[in-house]
Amino acid sequence: MRDFIASQNSERLRQRLSGAIRVREPAVFKRLAASIVEMAFVTGIVARLYRMMVLTRATTPTQVAIALTLGAVFLLLMATLHLSRFSIREWLWRAPAFATLEGISEMLASIVLIWAGREPLGSGGAAHYHDWAGMSVNTIVWRVAVISIFSLLLAIVVKWVRYMILRNEHAAWSEGTVKAGIPGERFIERRGSRTQDIDPLLFGERRKHDNKRG
Repeated sequence: MRDFIASQNSERLRQRLSGAIRVREPAVFKRLAASIVEMAFVTGIVARLYRMMVLTRATTPTQVAIALTLGAVFLLLMATLHLSRFSIREWLWRAPAFATLEGISEMLASIVLIWAGREPLGSGGAAHYHDWAGMSVNTIVWRVAVISIFSLLLAIVVKWVRYMILRNEHAAWSEGTVKAGIPGERFIERRGSRTQDIDPLLFGERRKHDNKRG
């Protein structure tokens, strides 16, 4: 019976914690972030244009390194914004799919930049059409590897944080008092006569049944 109650409490806590923090977002942004194709293509185009600006304007290797690091942070942030809309189980295919689509969109932008004569080939000058195939393979492979590894580490961190929160909440419940952790909610006690009015499975007052027989 104790194990059953503990499992029910854990599930209830997961639902409450997942809905505890709500951020109002524009409907357009929600649709964009939830769409793997649109999010990946926007990310890829912006990332390629940013790379072009960095490599053509930076004057020292240090500036290039710092700017490209910021670009990598942007790439991982956009991947996180998309993945956060879905359960961790879906990350298994969404992370590499997002990375692949992002790489493809980058290379579509790259071929346009090559046509315009604005695509740099590292620090060795402008890229040409015969460089595009090798650049495409290298870009897509690196994007898939980096985003997949990052998503794996992010999933481990999320699982660990959830486990720690649930463990602390369950320990508090076992001691007799639970604070739900949501702003505005009070402590729930399981001591004294109040235990008759508290339902541990529903985190609220028990419905009072009418014992009168008609």
